[in-house]
Amino acid sequence: MTLYEKLAKDAVASSDIDKSLFDNFSVKRGLRNADFSGVLVGLTTIGDVEGYDKADGKLVPKDGKLFYRGVELKDLAKGFQSQKRHGFEETAYLLLSGSLPNSEELKAFTAELEEERHLPPFFSKNMILSLRGRDIMNMLARSVLGLYTADDNAEDLSPENLVKQAVSLIAKFPVIVAYSYFGMRHSFQKKSLVIRHPQPGLSTAENFLYMLKGDNYSKLEADLLDLSLVIHAEHGGGNNSSFTTRVVSSAQTDTYSAIAAALGSLKGGLHGGANLKVMDMMENIKANVQNWRDENEIKAYLLKILKKEAFDNTGKIYGIGHAIYTNSDPRAVLLKEKAEALAIEKGRLDEFHLYAAIERLAPQVFYDFKGANAKVICANVDFYSGFVYDCLQIPKEIYTPIFAVSRIAGWCAHRIEEVTFSSKRIIRPAYKNVCDRIDYIELDNR
Repeated sequence: MTLYEKLAKDAVASSDIDKSLFDNFSVKRGLRNADFSGVLVGLTTIGDVEGYDKADGKLVPKDGKLFYRGVELKDLAKGFQSQKRHGFEETAYLLLSGSLPNSEELKAFTAELEEERHLPPFFSKNMILSLRGRDIMNMLARSVLGLYTADDNAEDLSPENLVKQAVSLIAKFPVIVAYSYFGMRHSFQKKSLVIRHPQPGLSTAENFLYMLKGDNYSKLEADLLDLSLVIHAEHGGGNNSSFTTRVVSSAQTDTYSAIAAALGSLKGGLHGGANLKVMDMMENIKANVQNWRDENEIKAYLLKILKKEAFDNTGKIYGIGHAIYTNSDPRAVLLKEKAEALAIEKGRLDEFHLYAAIERLAPQVFYDFKGANAKVICANVDFYSGFVYDCLQIPKEIYTPIFAVSRIAGWCAHRIEEVTFSSKRIIRPAYKNVCDRIDYIELDNR
């Protein structure tokens, strides 16, 4: 046995904790209550998620709602869509400031984003293209830390500077992701290196598609990406990456360190990569379900997945179910409404209908399999987002980075709130040590 094999074996053995001890000491594993709701750890005015009511200590399912600064996501999306314009810039302003911008404020904010999209001199070459990386999230986090060196006021925690840093990061994220992707593709896939500079007059979604695809995108494609950015921009303070932002920010560190930590959280397979698992699962379903219109065949295969007899044998139907939402996920509802039109444009309507059938059938298959006490589940946003990105011909390597391009607005809002609010205090939870006390033994006697 090698040194590292022994260390690993001993480390795993010494890290094992009897699960019953969590109940004995009333420890909420994963900061989750017994009914799977989140443990209340703070207060916020930024985002709010409604997925159920509580009555007599029990969860009562309801249609999901998501609020940004008190504005319901559905109303926000319908508002800018009815005016046939993009809404991510307006959403970012709302999250940062706490109020919807008027026309002049939105114009000024959009112009500032346009100005801030430009990276510092030599940054693209030295930080992104020369320091090669296989993972775009890692390259994005590294680039964020690199931006610290280009900021003369990196440690300034004044509200005005925090907002300036937030606007700069919101503007630069799409550029860094696009350049990182082409750098990775050039270095490790032996493909052409393509660098397109952000164009004036384009929205965040349009600029991102332009940097990826040139002018080869439709209005509907840009509209769908913009909507995706809006619906991923914030999801309450309890999600892992936003909570990470707040934990790190509570120590009064700099913005770049806090956001790099959030990126590390989002990169995790249990957080930001769910739509990739949905895509893999759907490819498996498409290959094994012969008649996509046969509901009985679809239900039979979904049951095989739940029984751990198909796909990856984990027993999970990816994209179905959510920690908070029960009857519906408002983000999935909004995305699905537009995804059908995109599927028609791309000639993939049969595939969309398969998705819709699985969304409809999976909950009932789950209830029949789990029994009367099964939690109420629905399709979550990840169920449709991967399909949308695939229709947009966006490479899988940047599915999670797109999440970051959107969520940076929410992260920065949570950071500003954590750093500036009057009741701030460093976040320091407690852990109960359950290790036996051991006497020290002299080296020669071990």
